[in-house]
Amino acid sequence: MTKAQEIAFDLRERILSGDLKGGEALPSEAQMMSQYGYSRETIRAGVRTLIEEGLVVTGQGQGKYVREDYPPVVWNWTTLESRSRHANAVEGQTAGDQWASAIAQDGKAPRQDITVSIVEPPNHVRECLELPEDGLAVARKRIRYVDSRPYALADSYFPQELVAGTPLMEPRDVSAPGGILASVGLVQAKYRDEIAVRMPTRQEAELLALPAATPVAEHTRTGYDADGRPLRCMVTILPGDRHKILYEVSTD
Repeated sequence: MTKAQEIAFDLRERILSGDLKGGEALPSEAQMMSQYGYSRETIRAGVRTLIEEGLVVTGQGQGKYVREDYPPVVWNWTTLESRSRHANAVEGQTAGDQWASAIAQDGKAPRQDITVSIVEPPNHVRECLELPEDGLAVARKRIRYVDSRPYALADSYFPQELVAGTPLMEPRDVSAPGGILASVGLVQAKYRDEIAVRMPTRQEAELLALPAATPVAEHTRTGYDADGRPLRCMVTILPGDRHKILYEVSTD
């Protein structure tokens, strides 16, 4: 190993063994120069390797810290938006926003920052909603927090003509028995899911406070009525360091 690789290997082992814990500062450059007997540039090269791996993050000033672990949230997409879950919702427990109630059931505190606007949707959303080139969509964009930490982005798009004048235009949490769409006569009969794994955009990384080298899953769910008409396209950005996606699929 090179000298820089030696430093990275030693620090990596200390992190993985728990000797250096999440959120803990690395030894200073002066301390590591004394410990390893190498130059400042060599120390920096070794630490930079761990930053690129996502094990170390840069704090305020020149501080370097072990990346904190996020308690994982399990997204059971099989049941999260199922009709039975809506139908059997219990006020104060599983009623209201289905994501928030699932988080609360797990003993955590959910919160969402919501904005609503009328937009020209991204191309892939336009295709999912089968909108014409000049078609507009109502976008409900949410930053989802768990215990005050940003966990996910969830943007729902609806054809403007379908939801104009409905509670979906309100920039706040809205819910109804059976779901908001169903309450206005737009019943989703089936979903189509797409999952892509990629690196985040700069805006996504900023909104979610993502350390370097954090991939995200982009989950796109399009909901259709019984006639196959698309009613909603929801794009959820899930950082890979704090989420698990669960599906239960029947073999029938």
